[in-house]
Amino acid sequence: MGDDHDTSDHTYEDGDREGVENSSEEEQNSSIGLFQKYLKGRSIFKNREVLRHSYRPQILPHRKEQMDTIASILAPAIRNETPSNILIYGKTGTGKTASVRYVGAELEKACGSVGVECNVVHINCEIIDTQYRVFAQIATLLEDDEGRSSDRPRSSIPMTGWPTDQVYAELKNLIEAIGGVHIVVLDEIDKLVKKSGDETLYNLSRINSELKNAKVCIVGISNDLLFTSYLDHRVLSSLSEEEIVFPPYNAPQLVDILQQRADYAFNEGVLDENVIPLCAALAAQEHGDARRALDLLRVSGELTERKNAEIVTEKHVREARNKIEADSLIECVKTLPSQSKAVLYAMLLFPEMNKQVFTSGEVVQVYRDVALALDLDVLTHRRITDLISELDMLGVIKARLVSRGRYGRTKEMWFGAGTKKILETLQQEGRFTDERLNQIDISRFKT
Repeated sequence: MGDDHDTSDHTYEDGDREGVENSSEEEQNSSIGLFQKYLKGRSIFKNREVLRHSYRPQILPHRKEQMDTIASILAPAIRNETPSNILIYGKTGTGKTASVRYVGAELEKACGSVGVECNVVHINCEIIDTQYRVFAQIATLLEDDEGRSSDRPRSSIPMTGWPTDQVYAELKNLIEAIGGVHIVVLDEIDKLVKKSGDETLYNLSRINSELKNAKVCIVGISNDLLFTSYLDHRVLSSLSEEEIVFPPYNAPQLVDILQQRADYAFNEGVLDENVIPLCAALAAQEHGDARRALDLLRVSGELTERKNAEIVTEKHVREARNKIEADSLIECVKTLPSQSKAVLYAMLLFPEMNKQVFTSGEVVQVYRDVALALDLDVLTHRRITDLISELDMLGVIKARLVSRGRYGRTKEMWFGAGTKKILETLQQEGRFTDERLNQIDISRFKT
């Protein structure tokens, strides 16, 4: 028949149609199946970003005194005068960077209200760690037109390729053309000095003598109170016109900080009443580090959420502590320079010989054998002790100065925990499984 045609490719029986719909639904369910339990569970967080280090709170508890001091030193900028340079010290997580950023933002507002040109530029010297890159980055940040006049002077400094003295001259010309007061904040300034020496600081500290219409102030921030030993005395005297020390937070102060963040970060009723005090107490034991306390609180919440539990408890906090310690320790060891790994390996040989506490002098002697076995240059005694201090600051080892009476002082060291994980991490690099390392004899140091 002319009107008859095959419709088998275009129509479905009722059963077939139901089968197709079920198949489509199954495909959709399978595509989210892996995350299904996380979608159904009660949400712990309201805004977890509040607990991250990058978050900048409007209020900084227990840092008013330090912020007032910074503000009083930088206040001459409001009168278009040169503020004194500042060195700010303090352990990690004591609010140094957050305080300087807050005061800097307020200073720019105050200067703007009275018609004074003021720019606060922040350089992270852990990333920007050479003289060339510091100068180029300062120029880039000063050229940022966001919120500024479109006719602001520009420079043509490339990120690489010029002689450093040409970059310095171009930066100086840019600063002079802009005029006003420029606050250069060098965060982790010790990393810059250790990587590139003090020439960058020398040039920045003398730039005011070459300027007529502009002023430059340097604010250095460091976790290392000893880094100034690397500086020439002329640079040090110019750079440390004012010094501010940020003390560690104590447990009650950390409770205030965590409570402030928790109110914004978590949904109501999800935190056991003992969680915040425990996070604060654990962090206070470890140098009063607010970042550590925030990490504990955040990871505790994340572990709770992953388990589909409804309340964050002390058990979750202790699990979070173990997880953070393991993760941070392994990551820290992986990223150490070769010489630091050699010093660390020398230390690990002592627990292997049942010597739990050892001195810097003993480590220096064993390190020399390790360095030779790894075909590394053998460092001086002073440089080795510097690396030991860095390992202590990073928390890889624990150390204390001990008086030996008329024999002077020495540094005693030991591992808190995790020696097996540290050794396994080092041995992931083939050279730390070299047979020559197994031939190092430290039996003379056995107690």
